[in-house]
Amino acid sequence: MTDDDRLSAMVSLEQVRGFVVVAEEGSFRRAADRLHMTQPPLSRQIQKLERDIGVLLLDRTQRQVELTPAGQAFLVEARRLLALAEAAPATARLVAGGHTGTVRIGFTATAGFGFLGDFLNQLSVALPEIDLILSELVSSLQFDELSSGKLDLALARPPFDRLAFDGRPVYREPLVLAVPDGHRLATGGLVAVRELEGERMLMYAPGPARYFADLTHRVLAGVSYDPADRVSQAHTMLALVAAGRGVALVPEAASRLHLDGVRYRPLSGVSERAELYAVWRREPANPALRRVIDLLDTW
Repeated sequence: MTDDDRLSAMVSLEQVRGFVVVAEEGSFRRAADRLHMTQPPLSRQIQKLERDIGVLLLDRTQRQVELTPAGQAFLVEARRLLALAEAAPATARLVAGGHTGTVRIGFTATAGFGFLGDFLNQLSVALPEIDLILSELVSSLQFDELSSGKLDLALARPPFDRLAFDGRPVYREPLVLAVPDGHRLATGGLVAVRELEGERMLMYAPGPARYFADLTHRVLAGVSYDPADRVSQAHTMLALVAAGRGVALVPEAASRLHLDGVRYRPLSGVSERAELYAVWRREPANPALRRVIDLLDTW
């Protein structure tokens, strides 16, 4: 136990409150009347407080009780302590009801390009007293952080462990083709998947970007292409497109980057959509998170 811990254990709120009233009234008699007690026990309270903290707080040599320099410093902290003690029950009730608190949210990079901003704006309007802490992570790491309790909510790509987590889709978007300036497909209308025959395709790493790796393979099924650099993040893939390393399939929201040297083309005949899920641990203990989940039900 530290010295501060020992001091906290010795000093009671009753002593602190008595000291504050004496300091405000400048008189033990008036302070005792205000506290609905007699003067001797109040005087003993203050004397014990001074012994416990080891300093003289009041100068009793004058007709008016005055604060010593140490007493003036202690008065500031004493008032703060009383304010915290008085607010604590109400704060606890607000937190228990989910009216205040903190929700830690993970999100993928591509969610940040599209869905995230609107989502946060709606939360801020509907639940203004809830603090939001954000972490940008690939989906697999978000699920690890959910399991460990470091995140409350993940905005991530499926699949996820349905036994450990609950979740629902919150956003669906088409894929678009990203090509370098000057590429044969950089201009024109819709691009059919068959037009990608023989192209050098930038691919997603099957580990950290498993969802988009699988999605890309499904879209390109039946097309013969040259697989190139495998990366996990869409913004890295677009940087490689700009460098002329190949072409890539990216979620439509990524086109909002407007990266120099990259053109975006819509695809024809592709029914696949990139899905984003809100995911959380089953039976969440955080009351503020439950209010966020309830809000998702209204969308």
